[in-house]
Amino acid sequence: MHSLFPAWNAIHQVIVHIPIILLLVAPFLVMVSIGLPPVKRRPFLGSALTLMVLGTAMTFVAVTTGEAAMKVVGSSHAINVALGEHRALAETTTELFAILTLGFAALLFAPRRLGRELEPRVNTVLLAIYLVFYATGALFLAHTALQGAQVVRELEANTAATYRISGRESAR
Repeated sequence: MHSLFPAWNAIHQVIVHIPIILLLVAPFLVMVSIGLPPVKRRPFLGSALTLMVLGTAMTFVAVTTGEAAMKVVGSSHAINVALGEHRALAETTTELFAILTLGFAALLFAPRRLGRELEPRVNTVLLAIYLVFYATGALFLAHTALQGAQVVRELEANTAATYRISGRESAR
């Protein structure tokens, strides 16, 4: 009987794109908000936080589906090395975005909770500094994605080589 939903290990290639998109769009909303007065800034910052929370949550899902996918992948030395690097980068990226998202939430909500709104200039400077830190996370995210693409290329090369070998043997 066929399942309506694909296997957990088969959806990694789709799932990974969701956090990439969400986490790379979020800083643009922060950048747009920087030039706005505080009242008009809030919806952009709230939307950015929402994207960060969803994107960070999806990194955990992507790591989980990646772990499942690793169990069914063939094991050559090149693939194992690429998978190991990709896994380490994915875990670091997940941790980094968890910290960045919590930091952004603190930046948004701490002044209100403390009963002191920040001066608009101070808020702008803090957001700009935050974006510098976020750029580090974005670089890790991009590097993780590129390493994932390397894993896919290794798998395709391995599959193509296996197909060519088995094709020759069956022709004999």
